[in-house]
Amino acid sequence: MRRFLKENSLSLVFGLLFLAALVGQAFAGWQQLNDELLADGLHQLSLGRYLTSASFAVDVTENWQSEYLQFLLYVVFTVWLLQRGSPESKALHSAGQESDKEQKIGEHSQPDSPRLARVGGLRTALYSRSLGIVMGSIFLLSWLVQSVAGWAAYNETRLQQLRDPISWPSYLANADFWARTLQNWQSEFLAVGSMAVFAIYLRQRGSPESKPVGSSHEATGIEG
Repeated sequence: MRRFLKENSLSLVFGLLFLAALVGQAFAGWQQLNDELLADGLHQLSLGRYLTSASFAVDVTENWQSEYLQFLLYVVFTVWLLQRGSPESKALHSAGQESDKEQKIGEHSQPDSPRLARVGGLRTALYSRSLGIVMGSIFLLSWLVQSVAGWAAYNETRLQQLRDPISWPSYLANADFWARTLQNWQSEFLAVGSMAVFAIYLRQRGSPESKPVGSSHEATGIEG
């Protein structure tokens, strides 16, 4: 058990942090919504009803979709785009998808290579891009759920204001949808860009996200 915990500590800690933050968000969001309902003279919701409401769904998924968009773009862009001096970038001579030999594909695979890296053809081609495909799929799914949940929540507010609801396509062109979406996207783009640049000059001893402390600012694609 001790060995398992040590070898999986990163995913386990982040998993626990995720669950704790989600539970905290649920209780805080429930209280916030009930305060708003009370101020409007409307009936308050139980925790169970809040957890199955459009309000909770849109609050959760609007963050998920922006996070997975960040990872999708980072995974794909770093194939081709470079940042001199950053450990977040590949070496300056390595832009592109690299050769089969460099990627250990097909006849260049090793005994411990995944089977899908050895078989060749379409299966290897898809496996070679599987990380981006999965990230992109989760992004699109969470964005779809966000749009539907946001539409439902928006129409609930309109009905409370004695206004007619709007259709889902109309909501997709509505400022409410894009305000929710873009406020998350801009923060993700800023965070990733900042990390790539800060890591050129700053260090975190022992972290694979940082260059070794003594490495030159010009060193690119080197991890500590």
